Amino acid sequence: MSQAHPAGAAHQPELHRVMGPKLLLLFIVGDILGTGVYALTGTVAAEVGGAAWAPFLIAFLVATITAISYLELVTRYPQAAGAALYAHRAFGIHFLTFLVAFTVMCSGITSASTASNAFAGFLNDGFGLGLAKGSTGILALALGFMALVAAVNLRGVGESVKANVVLTCVELTGLLMIIFVGFYAMAQGRADFSEVMVFRSSEEKGAFLSLTAATALAFFAMVGFEDSVNMAEEVKDPVRIFPRIMLTGLAITGVIYVLVSICAVALVPVGDLSNPDKGSALTQVVRAGAPNLPFDKIFPFIGMFAVANSALINMLMASRLIYGLARQGVLPHGLGLVHHTRRTPWVAILFTTALAFGLIWFVVTRSDLPAVSLLGGTTSLLLLCVFTVVNVSLIVLRRQPVGHEHFRAPAFLPWIGAATCAFLAGPWARSAAQMDQYRIAAWLLAIGIGLWAATWIWNRALRHRPHPGSLGDIERMREHHGDSPRN
Repeated sequence: MSQAHPAGAAHQPELHRVMGPKLLLLFIVGDILGTGVYALTGTVAAEVGGAAWAPFLIAFLVATITAISYLELVTRYPQAAGAALYAHRAFGIHFLTFLVAFTVMCSGITSASTASNAFAGFLNDGFGLGLAKGSTGILALALGFMALVAAVNLRGVGESVKANVVLTCVELTGLLMIIFVGFYAMAQGRADFSEVMVFRSSEEKGAFLSLTAATALAFFAMVGFEDSVNMAEEVKDPVRIFPRIMLTGLAITGVIYVLVSICAVALVPVGDLSNPDKGSALTQVVRAGAPNLPFDKIFPFIGMFAVANSALINMLMASRLIYGLARQGVLPHGLGLVHHTRRTPWVAILFTTALAFGLIWFVVTRSDLPAVSLLGGTTSLLLLCVFTVVNVSLIVLRRQPVGHEHFRAPAFLPWIGAATCAFLAGPWARSAAQMDQYRIAAWLLAIGIGLWAATWIWNRALRHRPHPGSLGDIERMREHHGDSPRN
């Protein structure tokens, strides 16, 4: 069936394919490393005691299983729409397709907004500004930072990814510093590695539920690999490059996370790691492991670079996802406009930045809850639901062969991925204080449903086809308008 294409979209230039293996690896590593590990180490340790490495390890395994499912899907369908495309190809349910897409976009914006608030806090600490939590000054810093991220994004993906290279190197240096300090302290006899095997659960939960809650929280530190599939149309050879680069990036980050968490609990008592009055967990680690070095003065600035990288990559993902959906007629075609000089989806960038501004304002001025546990946990919740759908989509799509070679995941892995992600998304994986994550997610999805309904009414009024919840037959539509990717 012939599909109508949004007016003017056929004349839009294609995205620039600038990402090779090295840039893609740095993109994936930089997206996974960042806000989560810098901010969550102490919180995870508070849930399980000295065995803080265990939730990170389990989260790594769960993420890797789902990443393998993503690899088969992105090499089957190397296009920018990501999880929304896979859900539509598998089920063809228009409403589900739109909801998945909106959920992924919201996860990127909640993650970037978390990073923006963390950046404002690090900047406040690093320069000793003395701004109070929830103050106008903190709000101005967070919004100003997000505006800077939008400017880099508008400049172009080449510039954005090059900025990612610098930021990734800085944040990686900070984490390697933690590991070095840990081994140095061990050589000096100041590290207590017996603490690493001590598991302490909170009083109201048993060991299993405590580990599950800690893993659901630690999962925020592992997300990011899924962002790269939304950059598929800007990768030079996605079918060949994606499998080995994504798995390499996950392995690098998994090893770093486990080593950092081990060093943290070996050098600093768990009670201190989870006490914000004593400073950030990783700052305490370098202070304890190298007391004669001014790492506690340096670390806020490293933290700024780390969270800046997370915000940049998440906003890249969100804008490219909106662009991909608009190009398929799911959202108004204006959101898919590409700047003729910079060749960036400028309207989608402005749209996602406006949503981030609203979320930052709400968290800073209206919420008394910690931003990282609130928005970070909401990000994990949203993505765990999406990952469940993605794994089930692969199970369904294996009945539909494609006409080119692609990566093939082991047959049993999508089943395990769907079960583990669904389990970690459940209320049993969260403490009573974390239940607000469901309320935030519900409000975000309510906005998505409202946007879906408004778009449907608008397109129906203009007599557009297909209706706004449908991706249609994407490949035929793209081929009909000469918009298929160049592999």
